[in-house]
Amino acid sequence: QVQLVESGGGLVQPGGSLRLSCAASGRTLSLYSMGWYRQAPGKQRELVTVINAAGSPNYVDSVKGRFTISRDGIANMVYLQMNSLSPEDTAVYYCQANDRGRVYWGRGTQVTGSS
Repeated sequence: QVQLVESGGGLVQPGGSLRLSCAASGRTLSLYSMGWYRQAPGKQRELVTVINAAGSPNYVDSVKGRFTISRDGIANMVYLQMNSLSPEDTAVYYCQANDRGRVYWGRGTQVTGSS
């Protein structure tokens, strides 16, 4: 089993930045694809970004140029740097691990971009 815990969410002014962290326990993440998803009120959970085991990232168009995913295999951590936040980014953000189709989720962390 893989246990994932997100942290770093909070309230930020529009245009501000946050860095989310996803800490894994129980197993090493180095061979897994990792991702960040988000779920806004009244909307389905959506993919934000993924990074494969080789470190190659992909992003949805709405966050390209603003968000950056990274991973630290030694620390067993995944990060999401979020810049230029807006109210449209308000959501619960979830960390995901994907091991050949077997998916694990964290509990989520709230991000609110509001004045």
